Amino acid sequence: MRVCPEPIRTGGSTGAVASRTVKVIAIDGPAGSGKSTIARRLADRLGLDYLDTGAMYRAVTFAALRRGIDPADGADVAAIVGDLELEVGPDGVVVDGVDATIEIRGPEVTRAVSLVAANPEVRTDMVRRQRAWTVERGGGVLEGRDIGSVVFPDALLKVYLTARPEVRAARRSKEVADLDYETVATDLARRDALDQGRDESPLVEADDAVVVDTSDLSVDEIVASLVERVGAP
Repeated sequence: MRVCPEPIRTGGSTGAVASRTVKVIAIDGPAGSGKSTIARRLADRLGLDYLDTGAMYRAVTFAALRRGIDPADGADVAAIVGDLELEVGPDGVVVDGVDATIEIRGPEVTRAVSLVAANPEVRTDMVRRQRAWTVERGGGVLEGRDIGSVVFPDALLKVYLTARPEVRAARRSKEVADLDYETVATDLARRDALDQGRDESPLVEADDAVVVDTSDLSVDEIVASLVERVGAP
């Protein structure tokens, strides 16, 4: 599947601010709602590049842990983000030259990523990078938790995916072999509370977002509906 022909390579330079001329599809929602699968498939159908913005926050978390920084220490985390070198693409995630593709999905990063994502300085830097990435490509399908509400409030299409809690937990427990359903369900509830309750760019439905409950729909059904909304052939 064609997802992103060039990895996102970002350093400390100032990113461009996106304009209405770029074709942006924003897909937001909580963990386990199907964002990644649907966003990748939609990008393929529309011939657009795809960016998992959550991987960027996980990469910052990985970098902090690797340097011995407590993810809850906002000042220390903020101090490293500006010069952090990230490569996010179809072949994985590289942080300061280290392949972190597997590690960013591990339990240690997963437990701490919501703390890092709530850091205002981190979010400011990541949003700048996301906008620059999109402008360079003339658009894209971006998935995350604040794409339609903060990063691209004027996106061509804003989608908010959700699913019943038990469905989301079942999906995630299949992805994480070493954690049982109850542990995953508890962790999802904790992350939901953190993501929805943070002061900086909380997880919310954008006012004009298309809300889709993915619990009982197939990926093909959802993607076909979104393609029709975009008006693509």
